[in-house]
Amino acid sequence: MGDKFDPKKLMGVTMLDAVNRANTFVAELMSHNPREVVVPVVGGHARVTILPLLSQVKPPCSFTQKEIEYLTVRMENGGIEVVKAKTGAGSATLSMVTELPFFASKVRLGRCGVNEVMGLEKAKKELEGVL
Repeated sequence: MGDKFDPKKLMGVTMLDAVNRANTFVAELMSHNPREVVVPVVGGHARVTILPLLSQVKPPCSFTQKEIEYLTVRMENGGIEVVKAKTGAGSATLSMVTELPFFASKVRLGRCGVNEVMGLEKAKKELEGVL
């Protein structure tokens, strides 16, 4: 037990934009504030890899089969909507925060965890150009 937090061993994948889109689309359908709706999303980041857990939505609600199909397709294609709205000038991400201690980027792993964060400064510059 006595292990301390080691930031070189904390890694993961961000799902922020997929989750925010899911919350927004469900809230819109339910006529709720998106900040009051939580839709757990598992899987990947785009298209058919996104798996919204509509049975686990909070606040609890039920959907018709037609609503489930609509929400699923809209969430799968949400990134495309964003890219089209940006007229091709950027990615499917609606907003990014680049001054946080945790940021999605490629890393080089070693025996003790992360040895190098690759491309972080380049990614920050690119994102600042589309904000």
